[in-house]
Amino acid sequence: MKVSGFSFIKNAVKFGYPVTESIQSVLPLCDEFVIAVGDCNDGTKELIQSINDPRIKIIDTVWNENLRTGGTVLADETNKAFNAIAPDSDWAFYIQGDEVLHEKHIDTAKAAMLKYKDNIKVDGLLFKYLHFWGSFDYTGDSSRWYRNEIRIIRNDKSIYSYRDAQGFRKGDNKKLDVKPIDAYIYHYGWVREPKAMQNKAIGVGRYWSEEGYDEKKVVFDKNEFDYGKIDVLRKFTATHPAVMTKRIAEKNWQFDYDISKNKIKLKDRIKNSLEKVTGKRFFDYKNYHII
Repeated sequence: MKVSGFSFIKNAVKFGYPVTESIQSVLPLCDEFVIAVGDCNDGTKELIQSINDPRIKIIDTVWNENLRTGGTVLADETNKAFNAIAPDSDWAFYIQGDEVLHEKHIDTAKAAMLKYKDNIKVDGLLFKYLHFWGSFDYTGDSSRWYRNEIRIIRNDKSIYSYRDAQGFRKGDNKKLDVKPIDAYIYHYGWVREPKAMQNKAIGVGRYWSEEGYDEKKVVFDKNEFDYGKIDVLRKFTATHPAVMTKRIAEKNWQFDYDISKNKIKLKDRIKNSLEKVTGKRFFDYKNYHII
């Protein structure tokens, strides 16, 4: 079995992406790792080169400024990386620059790829998610966060990145047929020092609309992101991936949240209650078809 990893990135240094940790977390599963590095001058390419692993292949890209609405450019960059992987790979492991695979799930992912390698009905593998917010000590605990997403896909070029690169489709906008696996992706997209988070929100937000990010929705002054504007969080008491140890130790800001007080809307409160009773999340958007 041959596996290719792939991703895209731009301004990783400027906006504090844990991209080296992302890559290193999946490298144990990969025969190669292709990453599309967008046009920037903050040292992102040099940062990735510093991993110093011959399996890593960097392709230089230029982000299409005409694909800004709805984050479409992110899917375009994802497809550039996917199309550059080895043609004889069986699977492709997609990881975004703020996502990390915990080492305890490596064996689970490998076993699933082996199990379904020759089952052409399986387009991909579905991972569970933990979304961290504010610091490395809290995770989102409401229906606003997506619970699952496809992160391993078959090396089939009829498959392509969908919308803002959250998921994938194939052929004529068809959802992928996937198998869920008991493995988590740790999402650190909302964990940065507040000023750095504000810069990232504004800088990356420009790729969702021509007008850019609405700063009034995310700030309490002109320089810092307001992490207090959240509905409900859960205290995280388990372990982080080992590759995150250094970054977590270097954390230089404080964020505390009273988990007994939440701002969850009534409709979400009902959905959460139903989920706790039944184990199912009703009315949840699913960008995939479980088989």
